[in-house]
Amino acid sequence: MGRKMGLNDKTAAGDEPRRLYAYNGGFWTKPRLRRILQLAGWRLALGIPRSESDCVAIWGNSPTAWRGRHMAQRAGARLLTVEDAFLRSVLPGRAHGPLARRGPIGLLLDPHGVHFDPGRPSLIETHVQRDHGPELLARARQGIARLQSFHLSKYNAHDPQIVPPSDGYVLVVDQTRGDASLMGADRQRFLTMLATARAEHPGKAILLKTHPETAAGLRGGHLTRDDLKEGDLFCDWAISPWALLRHAAAVYSVSSLLGYEAMLAGHRPRLFGLPFYAGWGQSDDEMSLPEGRRGRAGLEDLFCASHLTAPLWYDPCLDRLTDFETALNQLEAETATYRQDRDGHLAYGIRIWKRRFIAAAFGDAKPVKFTRKPGPDVTLCWANRISEVPQATRVEDGFLRSRGLGAELTPPLSLVADDLGIYYDPTSESRLERLIARVVPPGGEKRARALIDAIAAARLTKYNLDGPGFTLPPDHPQPVILVPGQVEDDASIRLGAGAVNSNLELLSRTRALNPEACLIYKPHPDVEAGLRPGAVPEAKLAELADHVAIRASAVSLLEQVDEVWTMTSTLGFEALMRGIPVTVFGAPFYAGWGLTRDLGPVPERRRARPGLEALVHACLIAYPRYRDPVTGLPCSPETIIHRLADSSLTSRGNGLRALAKLQGAMSGHSWIWRR
Repeated sequence: MGRKMGLNDKTAAGDEPRRLYAYNGGFWTKPRLRRILQLAGWRLALGIPRSESDCVAIWGNSPTAWRGRHMAQRAGARLLTVEDAFLRSVLPGRAHGPLARRGPIGLLLDPHGVHFDPGRPSLIETHVQRDHGPELLARARQGIARLQSFHLSKYNAHDPQIVPPSDGYVLVVDQTRGDASLMGADRQRFLTMLATARAEHPGKAILLKTHPETAAGLRGGHLTRDDLKEGDLFCDWAISPWALLRHAAAVYSVSSLLGYEAMLAGHRPRLFGLPFYAGWGQSDDEMSLPEGRRGRAGLEDLFCASHLTAPLWYDPCLDRLTDFETALNQLEAETATYRQDRDGHLAYGIRIWKRRFIAAAFGDAKPVKFTRKPGPDVTLCWANRISEVPQATRVEDGFLRSRGLGAELTPPLSLVADDLGIYYDPTSESRLERLIARVVPPGGEKRARALIDAIAAARLTKYNLDGPGFTLPPDHPQPVILVPGQVEDDASIRLGAGAVNSNLELLSRTRALNPEACLIYKPHPDVEAGLRPGAVPEAKLAELADHVAIRASAVSLLEQVDEVWTMTSTLGFEALMRGIPVTVFGAPFYAGWGLTRDLGPVPERRRARPGLEALVHACLIAYPRYRDPVTGLPCSPETIIHRLADSSLTSRGNGLRALAKLQGAMSGHSWIWRR
């Protein structure tokens, strides 16, 4: 169903941006805020509005909003109220440091009023009453489930591992003094709410939740420890709101977003204010709206308005307006990185050329420190050095790595950080195995399927090397089997290859089991480049393989073969994503789950039987961390697919290029340069 263009609609392509007069310094000093407004079709201006298409921007009900109201009234211009959307960032905007300065990931641009002021209908209120249709309602249900599953809220510096010390408490939500959403509510209102909670739930403990900014010492609250009784709990912990709600018996709030999240979590909160989520039949309201305002609405309708249709969402990596799901993917990536790195890292076993990207990838919360000495304080190490610091988290390249080889010192766009083991070592459990075996989070399989399709459409692999296509002659035998060579001293071979642990043995066994097949042998790029061991004698190649695909594109080969036979190559995983049957002689991370033909021993613990989408979700979404090469931000795999599809983003510095050549010349002395 169509709708008329309004003040909150993005300007059509080619339209002149509308002037937006602002008299609040934040509009001019916050780059991301200005950029979102620009993408929405607004051009910030100073002076006095001159035409009826001009508007005046105010930030919510901030102390400086009176300036904008005065100028709008004087000029007869319309007001546009700007506020953060309900998913904002990892840290509150008042926090300190570069992480806090990133800005919001979404905005509410409201031409009617502001969502926390019940004096007149706001943009959200008008959106709640729309007919959303089954597709939007399904997106709302999935969005609610995703927020709860990943413990996401407006601010996200909490730790999902923290749980309340008991169940069945009454959750009373405090707010910061001066919060605009309180609309004049003072300490007495909060004391009344606390007293009501006690009276309505005699014998139950009160858990008083402070605001994150109060806990951080940035702003004061209304209630303190002194307002509690023996047995009550004062919660200034960095705890997930969803964990608090899961263990609560009842919830009391004035206008906090936590009251709304309580509704989404299945509670019927008792409200002592009139926030945007009051008056829809989903809460017990101490105060009432004028007759005829709002009415009944389902939770999905509320969520459609608050998160799907009313806000403007921003993709900070690709620098464009986007939808809720893409913004959620981005915030997930930033939050996951922060949670793993919040206490900082001491890194060991990181080669000098890798330190720059390790510092960037793991240094958002605190700068990474590097050491040459193993010890109990080390928290991060390259996976092949774990025996020296067994308590550390192991780091390795991810499965969508780069355009170029690691042996050529091309920096990775994805890394994995595994606190249990490492994916290529089947001798012990890894974090990846647990992720593969778990139930896929809400929306995960659909997202993984979209990733699979995008990878196939962009013709991407782990390294994405440019190479000549490979074309089979028309009279070739059937079936066509691709046999990818590997680096023979690679850890995945040493630890997971089993009895077949050389490229010659792999070719010999594959030929013995497929005497009539057409075998294509693809040497590993590092071996072709002379950087790593694993070459097969030419006479043996001529005897065992029908074709040798020298420097051929892996994608062009996968598009022509019927099967892939391998020891532990990641190319087997890439074949599975393209629907190609895979036979393995070893125990790579993707073997043993019922998706491959396994001719070697695989760990008994791999008993789960995930589908392909569940495997891909674990391997490409849940396990790795990605870093956007353009903005330097943590990002989603979808962003990395976009970047890898752009062949211009492949350059390395001259220093790394020279070091790679020196490394190749010394490949016979790898014990020196691989330290």
